[in-house]
Amino acid sequence: MIVAGIMSGTSADGIDVALVKISGRSAYPKLRLLAHESFSYQAPLRKAVLAAMNAQSTSTAELARLNWCLGLAYSEAVRKTLQRHPVKLDLIGCHGQTLYHQAESQLYAGKRFACTWQAGEAAILAGELTVPVVSNFRPADMVAGGQGAPLVPLLDYTLFAHRTRGRVLQNIGGIANLTAIPPAASQDQCIAFDSGPGNMIIDALMQELYNKPMDKNGAIALKGKVLYPFLEKTLLHSFFRKTPPKTAGREQFGREYATRFLAECRKVSQRKEDAIATATALTASSIAAAYERFCASRMGTAKVDYIVSGGGARNVFLMNQLQQLLQPLHCRVITSDKLGLPAEAKEATAFALLAWQTWHGQPGNLPSATGAKRPAILGQITYA
Repeated sequence: MIVAGIMSGTSADGIDVALVKISGRSAYPKLRLLAHESFSYQAPLRKAVLAAMNAQSTSTAELARLNWCLGLAYSEAVRKTLQRHPVKLDLIGCHGQTLYHQAESQLYAGKRFACTWQAGEAAILAGELTVPVVSNFRPADMVAGGQGAPLVPLLDYTLFAHRTRGRVLQNIGGIANLTAIPPAASQDQCIAFDSGPGNMIIDALMQELYNKPMDKNGAIALKGKVLYPFLEKTLLHSFFRKTPPKTAGREQFGREYATRFLAECRKVSQRKEDAIATATALTASSIAAAYERFCASRMGTAKVDYIVSGGGARNVFLMNQLQQLLQPLHCRVITSDKLGLPAEAKEATAFALLAWQTWHGQPGNLPSATGAKRPAILGQITYA
């Protein structure tokens, strides 16, 4: 079965599409990545997505139009991918664009509950591409008592579990999340959670200070100086100390946080590149601290491969920081490219696998990662 996985993350920089051939028994799938393509959001769409994320106020019309526009963008991305890599597609798995994710219960209209919302109309994909679509993956896990994230650990375990080596799969998108797999571990022995900000704060500061969407290859950070006393203060944020399972998003590290971060940086240094370097160091330091605090003891004496994917894997300054912080913890830092999976393709590949699981009536969550009380079949199927 050939499945297209679609991912657009909290960085809101664009859409990744992975074409994946999946075969074997449903409990033991075999995956082969056929192709991967990335498409940047057009500027008006990216502006609309960022405006809607964690917005204090918006209109019903704006949200409805954005939901439809995202569906059209996803459809176009898959169509272009198929034009470049012609295959007969059997199924699509689309994560959607997260506009709001509240992983823990809060009071609303007299009731307490958690909730989430991923935009992007699946009916457009199914109708335009005449292929069934699995979408809206998070709610089923949340109804089962989980936090609705992270959902990538099933792929991490399927592809990277090792008999003698510890494996940590660190994705650095807008938010950074990790899956720790001890040697010879079963699925329920894995731990996975969001470690904190990934590229989100860096991107926000780049937009504010340089009018650019990202620090390409970490070039600006490499010119800057990390403001270490301020960095130590930022690492006291309550999220970093919280015990997993836990998830983060723009609700914790979005515009408001980035604005406060920059204001505090400017009290120490007026150099723009210092703010970028310090934001990048925050990502690296929070990742290393999360591993040391919550995962290292699970690895025993085994050698550990620390495998980085996502856009952050291309940031030279960030990767250098991770090397320096994780090497003393007996970790070998590499990118997922070294093990055959392009760093930018992993999350899209994960949603191809999750769609395949749903299509075969199999669970897609790992309760040890999300905190759910039970395995759950994820997502909703929209038929062509």
